[in-house]
Amino acid sequence: MRTRRGTARLRGWGGVGAMGAACALTGALVLALPHKAGDAHARPADGRSGVTVAARADADDCNDRSPRPSGKDGPTIDAIKNRAVKKLVVGVDQNSYRWGYRDPNKRGGALEGFDIDLAREIAEEIFGDRDAVVFRAIPTNQRIPALQSGQVDMVVRTMTVNCERLEDVDFSTGYFETGQQVLAPKKSGITGYNDTLKGKKVCSAKGSIALEELEKKSFGADISTTVPNQLDCLVRLQLGEVDAVVTDSALAASQAAQDPTVELKGKEPFTTEHYGVAMKKGSDDLVRRVNKVLQEYREDRADGWQKSYDKWLKGGLGEVSGPPRAAYRD
Repeated sequence: MRTRRGTARLRGWGGVGAMGAACALTGALVLALPHKAGDAHARPADGRSGVTVAARADADDCNDRSPRPSGKDGPTIDAIKNRAVKKLVVGVDQNSYRWGYRDPNKRGGALEGFDIDLAREIAEEIFGDRDAVVFRAIPTNQRIPALQSGQVDMVVRTMTVNCERLEDVDFSTGYFETGQQVLAPKKSGITGYNDTLKGKKVCSAKGSIALEELEKKSFGADISTTVPNQLDCLVRLQLGEVDAVVTDSALAASQAAQDPTVELKGKEPFTTEHYGVAMKKGSDDLVRRVNKVLQEYREDRADGWQKSYDKWLKGGLGEVSGPPRAAYRD
């Protein structure tokens, strides 16, 4: 083990003003990238994730395509270490409460959250310094282009591993299990991902699994409202511009914890997904190194995954026994 060192009135959400300011800040910080086409508080049924097991999971979710851990350097890691600026460049979110966000109540507004903790773990593994990292805020629909253009070394941003994305980028093993769920006002007649969405305006983020699922089956909902960042959907919900949001249950639970007027609809997510660290296609040595970090992070209950979960996510998602188990391709 290594040694760690607006004009419309908002509905109810006390933190939306601060987070709205963060949204504005994101607009100034996001990368200029090329376009590319292309009940959560319940105890988990399998004890491995922050949400209950989904009723429907992909038969081929591609969570077993990542190589086994290794501590060896290779061409990708060598290139990172040999840059003039000795820091890891990581694409993150800065608007997802408890995952990657800036707390306006703290001086300096440093990024913090569950994903930020993991990014620092990886920086420590490569450079021996948790602070040897540059965070670059990227919107949901620019995560893959940011990697392909080389503007970031990796993306640690609640990014789901799936077969389609594996055609464009490489992933670590999954570090968190979640699934898609509907977020709507408590007094709404919407009860979940079902026929109660018919005729309702539903928001999702461009390039998200939520949008992919809605395009497969919308239940008659109007799904034309898409935004660059998932938080933008919540703002639209608060403004009354949409009736519901579909997003990762883990993200929605953090938002519902801040807002007494909204809640997750349905007893459980309607997909099962794993978040993974995404890297440029072909960077096998870096992927193996990240998997080494994750292997140690999972096992270190005193100062690893569990500690970070308890600090950032336990309040919204409840008790868990640990992260999803790793599955490797070789």
